[in-house]
Parts: sequence; structure tokens; C-alpha cells
Amino acid sequence: MQAFNLTNHFLIAMPQLADPNFVRSVTYICVHNDEGAMGIVVNRPLDMALGEVLSQMALSPGTPEIAAQPVYLGGPVHTDRGFVLHRPASAWGSSLNVTQDVALSTSRDILEAMARGAGPSETLVALGYAGWGAGQLEAEMAQNAWLSGPADLDIVFKLPAERRWQSAASRLGVDLGMLSQDVGHA
Repeated sequence: MQAFNLTNHFLIAMPQLADPNFVRSVTYICVHNDEGAMGIVVNRPLDMALGEVLSQMALSPGTPEIAAQPVYLGGPVHTDRGFVLHRPASAWGSSLNVTQDVALSTSRDILEAMARGAGPSETLVALGYAGWGAGQLEAEMAQNAWLSGPADLDIVFKLPAERRWQSAASRLGVDLGMLSQDVGHA
């Protein structure tokens, strides 16, 4: 049985985390249970906009603002699949409710609605996700690879991507610039 549950929490990469998939990353954890964890990296914009994703699906964005919405690298797993982190949580074809207000959807209907300007009011579109097997995340946390704390969705939906890593840590009272790159255990 797991000792803690990080669903609806941020995983903030510690400065010494060298894995290129997660250097200076903030991951929003959507599921954490005995079988493992799954989340979306929320601060890695790709050189791609939503308009490109929509056109690959034969959909047309209703406005230039919709077309220009950034697309993120959500993690190294299934980078060919799209995920929409959004609030409010609504009934879409395939959605995982993270909280009463936040969901992760993977069905075409949410993208169709977003293209028309009728989707959720706050969205983050990602390709791929971050995943951990049973006990893997807990082991990484024991090695001080991650800082964790309750998620603040305003950081995800309202702050520029380049400010999310430090802002997520600052919310916990941590200045990542003051932390050593060296790892030690007492």
C-alpha cells in the first residue's frame, strides 16, 4: 500500500535531476496509486501550435488565437498521442477526472469543441505523458530527484511556461536557485 498520494500535485524537478526528459520540469500528476503514476509535464512547449495538431486531424481552428495556442511535450511516453489537461472538467468521450474541477481528456470531441471555440475555458494540450511504474516514483523521491506539493492550476493555465518551474517551487517556499546541485544524505 502506498504511503502517500500525489494525485493533483506538482512534481518539480530538483536542480540535480539530470534526466533530459525532466530537467527543470514541472509535472502535474493526474493519477498516483499502487500501480504507479501518470502526469503531464506542463512547462515544455514544443515548436508547434494547436493549429498544426488540428490540421493533422482535418479540423480548422475558428480563430487565429485558437490556432496559436502552444502544444507541450507532456512527457516521454506515447509522444504520438494527444492529451488535453483542462478545467472545468466536463463530459468528453474519454476523460479522466483528476479532481471535481480538473480533467485529462484524450478524445477527438474535445479538440473539435476547442477548434470551434466551445471547449473548456482553460486548457493545456500536450503530446505524450510522464509515467512511472509501481514504486518507481517513490524511489525517485527517496533519491531527492523531485520536490512535490499541492498543484496550483493558475501556474499551469495562467503563467508563461518559462516561469512555471520556479513559481511552482516558490509556492512551496523553495528558491531553486539557492539549492545545491550536489546530493547528500545525513
